[in-house]
Amino acid sequence: MTQNKLIEYANLVVEIGVNLQKGQNLMISCPVECAAFCRLVAEAAYKKGARDVIIRWQDDALDRLRYESADDAVFDEVPDWIKALYEEYTNPQTAKLIIYSSDPENLRGVSPDRIQRQTIASGTALKKYHDMQINCIFQWCVVSVPTRRWAANVFTDVLAGAAEDKLWNAILSAVRVDGDGTAVGKWREHIARLHERVERLNGYHFSRLIYKNSLGTDLTVELPDKHVWLGGMENTQGGVPFAANMPTEEVFTLPVKTGVNGVVCSSMPLSLNGNLIMDIKLTLKDGRITDAAAREGLDILTKQLDADEGARYLGEVALVPYNSAISEQGILYYNTLFDENASCHFAFGSAYPAFENMENMTQEEQIANGLNDSIVHVDFMVGTPDLSITGVTADGKSVPVFTEGNFAF
Repeated sequence: MTQNKLIEYANLVVEIGVNLQKGQNLMISCPVECAAFCRLVAEAAYKKGARDVIIRWQDDALDRLRYESADDAVFDEVPDWIKALYEEYTNPQTAKLIIYSSDPENLRGVSPDRIQRQTIASGTALKKYHDMQINCIFQWCVVSVPTRRWAANVFTDVLAGAAEDKLWNAILSAVRVDGDGTAVGKWREHIARLHERVERLNGYHFSRLIYKNSLGTDLTVELPDKHVWLGGMENTQGGVPFAANMPTEEVFTLPVKTGVNGVVCSSMPLSLNGNLIMDIKLTLKDGRITDAAAREGLDILTKQLDADEGARYLGEVALVPYNSAISEQGILYYNTLFDENASCHFAFGSAYPAFENMENMTQEEQIANGLNDSIVHVDFMVGTPDLSITGVTADGKSVPVFTEGNFAF
């Protein structure tokens, strides 16, 4: 791995991902294993004119040790200093970067009850932050760099060091970094293509989408009257563009909370709370997940679905062609940031307010128009080579959106 590529990746994250503005703070959440890359991002941020760079370190090994050994009461708590940290920097003057690189099986065998209680405590304590995030009050971006244990899960046929190198190469390819200084230009072109697709979808004003494939998915998804499709880059309410995910291949919107009916089956494993969940099958009636099944990890999935009332409703509808650049790598990353960009997906839990003039809507108005509110947001992949999606317009016209796993237009 050449230093030029790493520097270009760090610059790309600052320039396009969070699009840091002069005088802003940058707050970074980062695994300790990824400290070297974090330093490159901090250096790029300061060169861009950052006022300050604030780091919150994370560690898989300590997380597992805590879940196994800490006093039981701590899983219902969030320390005041964590709440104070997020409250101090939850504002348009601070951009947020999450380096998401956890071992997908780090918490395998850990008490699902402890994980659920910590999810509820954290989601409740930091709800103001997450609400401001999904309403685009500030720029934010999620990226990944390899860790040794994550890489070993992805590439099981090579030694750990070689696996880490292979994962680096795959990630840099996925984010269009070649080390030749062209990444920013390639991203601008890619974003323009996604925006063209967004405009095409918005022109149809679909009232619902119908999903079918051979895995057993047979689902009808109602869309809000005022929904819009988004993708590529979004704008903060102050007008600053940013790319929330790097990589990104998706265009997305939200469903009507109570307007989803049928069965949906996952097409990839889901890495959730340090556990892998295999072969998910969800049954929905009037939007609510009334039954959940999984070949492995059902206890973890069920605990997440029971985190609050909104967790059993869908919050995102995302379209990704089966022949996307990441899908064509043929790699199962066990990392939702990548796997969701290789496959059409849904999320259960909170919805992004993808409405016309969303910045002028109160949360009450968003909910009245169909938005689901929750302390969780979990993406799961449903795309297959034979997935068909039919859009139905307000006047009842059927339009092929996906045929044989890819866009029909």
